[in-house]
This record gives sequence, C-alpha cells and structure tokens, in this order.
Amino acid sequence: MRENAWSACSQQQIKKIGLFSEEYKSFLSQCKTERECIKYFSALLEENGFISLNKLLQNKTPLKAGDKVYTINMNKALVAFVVGKEDLQKGLNILCAHIDSPRLDLKSNPLYEEDGFCMFDTHYYGGIKHYHWVALPLALHGLICKEDGTKIDICLGEKDSDPVFGVTDLLPHLTEKEKGFDKLLSKQEEIAGEVLNLIIGSKLKEGSAKSKILDILKDKGIDEKDFYSSEIEVVPAGKARDFGLDESMIIGYGHDDRSCAYCCVKALIDAKNIQRTSAVILVDKEETGSPGATGMKSRFFENMVAEIMNLMGEYKELHFKRVLNKSQVISCDVTAGFDPNWTEPYNKNTEAFLNGGVAFSKYTGSGGKSDANDANPEFIARLRKILDENKIVYQFTEMGKVDKGGGGTISSILAEYGMEVIDAGVPVLSMHAPWEVVSKLDLFENYRFYKAFVETNKF
Repeated sequence: MRENAWSACSQQQIKKIGLFSEEYKSFLSQCKTERECIKYFSALLEENGFISLNKLLQNKTPLKAGDKVYTINMNKALVAFVVGKEDLQKGLNILCAHIDSPRLDLKSNPLYEEDGFCMFDTHYYGGIKHYHWVALPLALHGLICKEDGTKIDICLGEKDSDPVFGVTDLLPHLTEKEKGFDKLLSKQEEIAGEVLNLIIGSKLKEGSAKSKILDILKDKGIDEKDFYSSEIEVVPAGKARDFGLDESMIIGYGHDDRSCAYCCVKALIDAKNIQRTSAVILVDKEETGSPGATGMKSRFFENMVAEIMNLMGEYKELHFKRVLNKSQVISCDVTAGFDPNWTEPYNKNTEAFLNGGVAFSKYTGSGGKSDANDANPEFIARLRKILDENKIVYQFTEMGKVDKGGGGTISSILAEYGMEVIDAGVPVLSMHAPWEVVSKLDLFENYRFYKAFVETNKF
C-alpha cells in the first residue's frame, strides 16, 4: 500500500486542496458533455488572457513570446498554447487529456411508444457495465440543430424543478432461475444494450402517450425529425459531492477524464515564466478509440502547430517535423485505484492507491503490453527530478494483474510523432460507472505536477 499523503499535509496545504476541490466540483457539475466542457474552458481561457487563433489569423497578427492562444475544433475539442522564449524547434511541453465519458446517447430516431409508455431509444457510448445504468435518475444534455439554422441547447434533469428520466429494472422476484424464469434476466450483468431505453412519459392524449410528448416538444420548438440533426447525451442527474465522513474524496460523473482535463487547463493558466512553448490538447472520442475529426487521431493538433509556426514566421516542413519530434508529452489520463471491496484483480505491489498522489503508467495496453506506449527511462528520470524538486507526491501503477488489467489511452498516438510520452493522472474508484470517486489530495497533486511540467525549461 502507498503511504497516505494526507498525514504529511499542513493545515495550509489542506486549505489549498479544499479550495481547488470546490472549484473542480463546480466545473464537474456543470460540464457533463464535451460541448459543455469546451464552452467552460474557452471562457476560462479568455478570462485569463488567451486569444482565439481565428482572430489572429483574420487580422494576420504575428505571435511572439508570452502570447496566449487557443482554438476550438467543432465545439468538441480544443488546443491552447502559451508561446515560450525558446526556439520552437527544441520542442513543446504538451499536456493532453480527453473530455468524453461513458454514457448513453439518443439514437437518430429515438422517439417511440411501447405499451402506453413513451420511450427514447439509446445506444451506449464507451465501455460501460450495462447494469450500472438502470434504476437511477438520468438527465438529458445536448444540442438540436434545426434546418433554419436555429440551435436549441438541451439540459433537462439537473434543476430541482426539472423532471428526470431513467431505465427501469426488473424486480428480483422475476429474475431468479430457480423460480423458472430462465428466459428472463438471471443476473444484472446480462442486461443487453438494446434494453437501455429511457421512459420519458406515460400521460395519454387521445390514446397515445407519444402524442402528448410530441405536443410538449412542439411547444419547445422541436419537431420529431429534428432528432436527425441532434446530439443528445444521457448522463447521471445531480451534482458532484464530497464523499466520506472526512470529506477527503469527491463523487461525481465524468472524473474519467475531466479531472485531468481540468488540471491541464488550470496548470497552463497558472504556470509562470514559461520558456518552452507549451500546449494543452483536449480531445473527444477517446472512449471509442480516438477516431473522427474531434479525436486524437485527427490532424487537428498538428495543423494548429503549423498555424502557430506560420504566425511566428517559422514554418518550414522540416522545422515543423522537428517541433513535433522534440516534444515531451504528459498523456493526462486517470487510472484504476485499488479498491478494498474488490481486491482479487489487483497486484498491491504495483497498483495506484487513493491518497498516494499522481499515478504514472510507464506502459498501458494489455496482454503482453499490446498497443502500449512504453515510456523511456531517460524521460521518466527527468520527470522524477521535477517531482522531487517540487515535493509532489507520486506513485507508479500497472492497473491490475498481468492478463487481467490494462487499458488504452491517447499516449501511443502522440508517440507516433517520436515524442517522449508517459501517462499520468488521478486514481479512480468505480471507473466508467455513472458515479466515480477520486481523492481531493490526488487531484491537487495532479494539478501541481502538470504545472511544474509546463514550467520546466529544458528537456
């Protein structure tokens, strides 16, 4: 077991951790989709002196050391830069995280009626345990785009006055095999994805529950066909809250990976005396393999690096390749925290523990390090020096026993440029469940490490 770092904290440190955690809880409660995260972070960046890259390009404004720039990709991904004094060809300090989380999504034609109930048909997103998503209050967050260009933001189920929605569950009396119900669900794990559909109404209008819902939607300016051009996510309803009598932890939806994303942006904003140009990358689609225009596999980040170099009058293809090749990256992603209720899959010697600080994964992947980025020891040694000089609490993990654990991140995608990359983030309990748990101390140490990394002058 890792040493519990709370025991070494002064009252002043505990106060700082508490203040940081309160701000983070507010963010996590407000931002349950990628679009909501981007809206929040772009506003935060602008409040702290960052300028939209589009404005600079329109005005052909040259960039210089000290300038702060950000750009948004399809409202679901973001890159922010602080231009340093060092030659760009010496590389960048990069923090990258993803802002998507497992959930349910409404299908393109979701509305239907079944036995007097009006329902929304869903398709789950990312790696979930289906039984986690039944019998709990759910909210709708998203966007509807109409043919005339009108956009309707959806956020329903978060206010006390809002209705909530849910996927109901079978009572245990009807799911026991020994009672002859073999064709029904024998255990919760067998709940099929096709069953995860929301009940959204039951009031009849002229014999049809669906007609009543359509009337409600019409009053809000929504036609049934507008769902074709919508993006509506089904997420747990409710705010992030303190967890435990000692209030040492936070329970909330989306710690994976918004805890790391929040720490990234705060670190870039708060960093002082930046010498090496530094960047934060926030991307979508990590939970489904990082594909698409807003995932890490897109060319958006490298295109933005080229734009930055061009505004500095330094763009040449060879120079551009050197910038990427000489960069150092922290792939900011959470990892599994050791769980005292479920000890069998873990190897205690190599696990991350809550209250053990920032958790580093030298390699990810699974089954013989398949698809893993494997960080080089020279890079790790330099990071250890940063950690120790700043008295940051940290630990190393492998996330489960050999052939039982493992998981993918975006680290291997960035490593393809020849960058030095390692995964580092917050240990999480109940990862990928609707409600996840993190330590306030780990969150704050994570932020402190990201900030120290950005402030590092030489690699």
